Amino acid sequence: MASSARHSRFHGRIDDSDHLCDHPDCIETGEFRAPKTGHRRGGFDGPGDYHYLCLDHVRAFNAGYNYFEGMDDDAIWAAQRPWSGWEREIKAFATAGGGATPRWQDFTDPLDAIGAKFRTGVRAPRKDGKPLSDRDRENLQILGLDKDADRKALRRRYAELLRQYHPDRNGGDRSREKMLQRVIEAYQELKLATAFS
Repeated sequence: MASSARHSRFHGRIDDSDHLCDHPDCIETGEFRAPKTGHRRGGFDGPGDYHYLCLDHVRAFNAGYNYFEGMDDDAIWAAQRPWSGWEREIKAFATAGGGATPRWQDFTDPLDAIGAKFRTGVRAPRKDGKPLSDRDRENLQILGLDKDADRKALRRRYAELLRQYHPDRNGGDRSREKMLQRVIEAYQELKLATAFS
C-alpha cells in the first residue's frame, strides 16, 4: 500500500530500482532518471543515457536543468517552432471533402451554401430516373457509353467492341484479350442491372 502511494505521488519514480544514486557520496536509491549532458534519448537503439538520482538530488538537478544549454539561436528556434518534429509544414485544414468554399452572400439559406460546396461530387441521375450504382457507372465507362444509354445502345456497343478486340476478328492479335475480358464482364453485369432491364 505504501509503495503505490509513493508511486502515485511522484511522477517518473522507478519502483524497485536497483541503482544507487549517481550523486557523489549519496547512498540513497536512484529512483528517478535524469538525462546526462549530451545524452542520447531512448528509442529504437535501446534506452537512453541517464543518471539515476534520489528524490533530493533529482529535485536539485531539475532546478538547474536547461534543455537549450549549448545550443545556438538557430537550434533553439528549430526546437521551439510550432511544427517541430514534422518534416514539412502542412495546411491546417484540407478541402478534400468538397470544393472551394462558396460565397455566402450568394445564398439566403446557409444550408444551401453548405450543400453547394459538396454538390460537385454528386453524380447526375439518369433522365429516366432508373438507378445506377458506382459499379454500373464503371462498366458504362469501360464500354464507352453515356449514363443515359438504353438496352439497344448497350447491345450495339458490345457487338462493336467484340469485333474490335476479339482475336478471330482482328487478324489473330491477342494483345487486347484483357480488354476483351473486361468488356464481356461489363456487358454481363450491365444487362442484369436495373437500369437496363
